[in-house]
Amino acid sequence: MTANTVQQQTQELPWWLVLIDGIAAIIIGILLFTNTAATVGTLVLFLGIYWLIKGIIILIGIFQDRAAWGWKLFIGILSILAGLIVTVGMGFFAAALMVTTTFAIVIGIWGVVIGIMEIISAFRGEGWGVGILGVISIVFGIYIMANPMVSGFALVYVAAIFAVVGGIIAVVQAFRLR
Repeated sequence: MTANTVQQQTQELPWWLVLIDGIAAIIIGILLFTNTAATVGTLVLFLGIYWLIKGIIILIGIFQDRAAWGWKLFIGILSILAGLIVTVGMGFFAAALMVTTTFAIVIGIWGVVIGIMEIISAFRGEGWGVGILGVISIVFGIYIMANPMVSGFALVYVAAIFAVVGGIIAVVQAFRLR
């Protein structure tokens, strides 16, 4: 997404909505720093509730639009099951730990895959700098996969930093829109 696209989207929104979005991001970022476990647990609980509601909506939508109904049925049931597991079956703190660990593993796999692609690009003429970045990406990907719990919590802090910085940028943008 380019800066012009973001600017066009924010210009379509009322300034006060951008301000609320920015303040919410800052609050979530601060809470992720100061009360990590409870905040991640709460966010995962909201994610579970979202999955539950989304699954129900998808299933109801099958009656209005029967196109690809088998896929919609599968996704709807899967969403409901995931929502129930997170909100009721497993407890949201255990789910938060599972989500952060799983997220870390996915990021690790992504790092290895991107690293391999960069090394291949380096051999195809992109330059040795791309190859070095590929090796670094693979090393970090393997490290993250080898230590998913530690990496998962580190990723929470990275998300907190992005939330605070993004929130500040949104607040500044809101006042510019005003």
